[in-house]
Amino acid sequence: MLVALDQEAAHSIFHVPDNGGAWSAPMLDYLGQLGSRRKTVFLAFPPKAAGTFLRHAIIEATGGELVRVVHAQGGRDAQPYYPTLLAYFLGGICSGPLTAHVHMQALPANVKLLEAFGIRPVIMIRNIPDMLASYWDMLDREIGARDNGLNCAIPARWQEMLPHEKGDFLVDMMGPWYASYYATWLSYAKGREDVLTLRYEDLLDNPAASLNAILCHSGFEHSGPLCELVVNDLWEDRYTLRFNQGVTGRGKDYFTAHQQERLQRMLHLYGIAAEERAGLIDAR
Repeated sequence: MLVALDQEAAHSIFHVPDNGGAWSAPMLDYLGQLGSRRKTVFLAFPPKAAGTFLRHAIIEATGGELVRVVHAQGGRDAQPYYPTLLAYFLGGICSGPLTAHVHMQALPANVKLLEAFGIRPVIMIRNIPDMLASYWDMLDREIGARDNGLNCAIPARWQEMLPHEKGDFLVDMMGPWYASYYATWLSYAKGREDVLTLRYEDLLDNPAASLNAILCHSGFEHSGPLCELVVNDLWEDRYTLRFNQGVTGRGKDYFTAHQQERLQRMLHLYGIAAEERAGLIDAR
């Protein structure tokens, strides 16, 4: 869908923020007004944290549409693309509410852009070894999955690698991304009401309640019964929506104690508190 740019919108495209991503006061006023025009659901999830399932449920519940809000994913973590968001809030891109599902860290430029439009992100807490185990499964069974690395290339010889080599690669090469994801989001979300933090175990216990929490956080006044209907409609097909096994504690069967200790050290170096580390590393 094409969208007409008025003079102010056209000017904003070339109004570059500073190096940290901060906008001038006039631009913040303009972007804030635009952001109030339309609702968004913004899942800033790590990979393998039920984001694909939840985005389908959100779209079914809201009548919205999945929108790629980055310039190109291409084997890197997400950075929101300003022209796409601008076009959406001006009335283009899609007719219903925008749903975004991005593997995005809470780096300064990223969150400043969300703040400018008033976008309220949702994050997911899940055991890191469990997520890496699901990633391992995906790489083993899906053709083309090697293109989905996060700021790293997946070895072309992945299928021929020994299990301990695969474990070392995922911990040493992809583990740092997960550690930085949680370091940035846990720090940023403290004391903020515009970031919703979900826990994977709660999703497994009551997926309809997690869906309802996301919708309410994003400004949709949907009832519990609607969320129940949507989840019941999708739950049997969840494994086709990259839900994998949805089991906690699988990481201990994939990664050695030493490998998990390396992940633990990454979180420690970021200064993540011990009680928070326990939920991200300890197998349940």
